[in-house]
Amino acid sequence: MLKAVIFDLDDTLYPELEYVFSGYRAVAAWSAARFKTSQETGHAELIDLFRQGKRHHIFNQWLARYDLDSEENALELLRVYREHKPTIRLFPGVVCLLQELRSQFRLGLVSDGYLNMQTLKLAALGVEPEFDAIVLSDSLGSDAWKPSPRPFQAVLEQLKVLPAEAVYVGDNPTKDFVGARCAGMRSIRCLHLGGLYSEIEPASPEHAPDMSIFSLQDLACALEAMF
Repeated sequence: MLKAVIFDLDDTLYPELEYVFSGYRAVAAWSAARFKTSQETGHAELIDLFRQGKRHHIFNQWLARYDLDSEENALELLRVYREHKPTIRLFPGVVCLLQELRSQFRLGLVSDGYLNMQTLKLAALGVEPEFDAIVLSDSLGSDAWKPSPRPFQAVLEQLKVLPAEAVYVGDNPTKDFVGARCAGMRSIRCLHLGGLYSEIEPASPEHAPDMSIFSLQDLACALEAMF
């Protein structure tokens, strides 16, 4: 019997691209004040680099355009990105969905990422009251990031349910579903259109979800079919 539904955060409950571009906006604003660059142009240039697939060391690449590339400057931009208060919104219908599920199940959340970043995201989304248990994996140590089963085990313990009584809903096949599987849980992948990992195929059967949906509005039917 299903007793708990546990969610991922990024690109599952809200579009992660909103967070990325919100961070770039904060970086562009900080750089405009510090380096006298154009805030509007800087924001557009960072987005353009991202869309070109140059996300790795993106701040170094952007700073190099202005002959400002140094480790100190890049680290400062990274700090601004990670510490900014994000402008992000839940996917449509998420609050109603969570409230409907809470009438039947206990709800949990397991999320990866640096602790301060994930905490700021939760605050911006205002979604914490909808969950009975929240585990941010970084609070358990960097070695507890998914696909480690530890954050999944921690949320199961807080929810007081067995692995077979819970399902994990996530998006990233590189870590979400293998981690849940190692903890003894079944999983559902939500393939939101435009998600950062929506076009990535699971590397192995162990990395694959037990079921896939294309919208959280399909979750109730998926849960009924699965259990």
